[in-house]
Amino acid sequence: QVQLAESGGGLVQPGGSLRLSCLASRFILDGYAIGWFRQAPGKEREGVSCISSSDGSTYYSDSVKGRFTISRDNAKNTVDLQVTGLKPEDTAVYYCAANLLRTACGTSRVTAFTQHEYSYWGQGTQVTVSS
Repeated sequence: QVQLAESGGGLVQPGGSLRLSCLASRFILDGYAIGWFRQAPGKEREGVSCISSSDGSTYYSDSVKGRFTISRDNAKNTVDLQVTGLKPEDTAVYYCAANLLRTACGTSRVTAFTQHEYSYWGQGTQVTVSS
C-alpha cells in the first residue's frame, strides 16, 4: 500500500538545524501538493509548510517563515524540510502528507493546511529542541 516515511528527526540544541525527509513508496509525490505538519505534546496538529506540484510554489506558517525551507526532488520521490534556527517551541512530531485534491498550496492557511484534504500521512519523526 501507499506509504510515506519521514526521517531526519532528532535532538538538537536551540539554534541548530535538521533536514527532514519524506519518502514515498507505491506513490508518486509529483503531481500533488505535499505538506509538512507538526504536533507538539498537548497541542493540535498544525500546518508548517506546503509545496505545490504545479509550479513549485511554497507556503509557510508565520511561525517558521524564514527558518524552514521545503523542497522536492522528483527523481528521488522525496520532499524535504530544512529546518534551521530551531527553537524549543519547534519541538514536535513532524509529519508529511499528500493532498490528492490539490496540485497547488495556494496563498492561505486554508488552501495549504486543510488537513482533511490530505489523504496519505506518514508516521512522523520526532524533533526535540533542548539545551
